[in-house]
Amino acid sequence: MIPRAACLLLALAAATSAPAAERLDDSASPRSRVTPRVVLTDEGRPLVASRNPTRAIVQVRQVDYRLSTARYAGRQARIYYVIPAFIPGLRSPAGLRVEWRGSLFASGTARPGERTLVWSGVVPGPWINERMDLNFQLELREVQPSADARFEFEPFFEIEVSP
Repeated sequence: MIPRAACLLLALAAATSAPAAERLDDSASPRSRVTPRVVLTDEGRPLVASRNPTRAIVQVRQVDYRLSTARYAGRQARIYYVIPAFIPGLRSPAGLRVEWRGSLFASGTARPGERTLVWSGVVPGPWINERMDLNFQLELREVQPSADARFEFEPFFEIEVSP
């Protein structure tokens, strides 16, 4: 019994010593809401011109983020891009895949509830500015539109600072 308790304590100590992620403040970003430039279906046609679309491909170009990193300047850190787990109107996380391409940050993909490492290094100063191109692949059978027919969500960034 004692070895089992010791293993449990070691696991608990390891879990509590891991760096805690904090949400980065992006309120200084130029736009809080962006409009898609292109919305196509899996047929390659505009969504409004398709008869029986099953998937929408949404492209949003040049989304500017301004992340407040003053508290972490000069420290070793990792930054993650997070897709929220709950998105109003989305029935299942399998119904959405987000892809991004950045300039400073690594490109990647994620689904709702996932966080992906996009940057690692010494935080250079009080702000990190990043411009990203975003693509959303949306399985239309997994979407339950709201009364105003809007579908929106807010990805965000988290930071983990090394001790």
